[in-house]
Amino acid sequence: MKPVLLVTGGSQGIGAATVRLAAAAGYCVAFSYSRNPAPARALVAELASAGFEAHDFHADAADEAATKALFTHADALGPLAGLVNNAGITGPALTLDQITPAVIDEVMAINVRGVFLATREAIRRMARDLGGDGGAIVNVSSRAAALGGGGTWVHYAASKGAVDSFTIGAAAELASRGIRVNAVNPGLIDTDIHAKAGLNERLARMATTVPMGRAGSAEEVARAIVWLLSDEASYITGALLPVGGGR
Repeated sequence: MKPVLLVTGGSQGIGAATVRLAAAAGYCVAFSYSRNPAPARALVAELASAGFEAHDFHADAADEAATKALFTHADALGPLAGLVNNAGITGPALTLDQITPAVIDEVMAINVRGVFLATREAIRRMARDLGGDGGAIVNVSSRAAALGGGGTWVHYAASKGAVDSFTIGAAAELASRGIRVNAVNPGLIDTDIHAKAGLNERLARMATTVPMGRAGSAEEVARAIVWLLSDEASYITGALLPVGGGR
């Protein structure tokens, strides 16, 4: 039986790249999407045509009942071996004097509460003291946590700072229970996250600030994620791995 990996927010961008690489690496991948089912269905079909296995499920990462249902669906595929907490949003680009409680609440609910809820469900299935076989969790954070996001995304950066702290604490708590917890911190990555925030020129403008001189790809981040899930990273937990071209 293939090991089961659950990826939240897996239909596009870094999530979809992770689903592709993990399926090719031998995982049976369950992944969630929150709004448009079309990219999710297309990804499942793409992987099936290549002989790989993936299953899509609708779930709002911030909703407890939906998260529980997502994991119940994944249970039908086999024992859970890993979790990638990828679901997240930036929220609109705003300065601090423009921020609203609604924006803060939405970003924190998806980016922070969502990580807590999914991790809790994963622990209940993977922890050795609860009868599980152990496993690995990778949280998709951001270099914004260290850089601060001033002028555009302080709210997003703050949420990812919380994800970093969560990663360190969860790793310490769960190591003795057979679960490794790490994070990747992507920098400037070529996905549609910038356009969705109305910052269409941001990639080209910011590329000059990256020591490697370019934006990264979703696949480059996904490679780091799949490696952290693997036995090759068996003695790594509590790590915050920058994937940012030196920025």
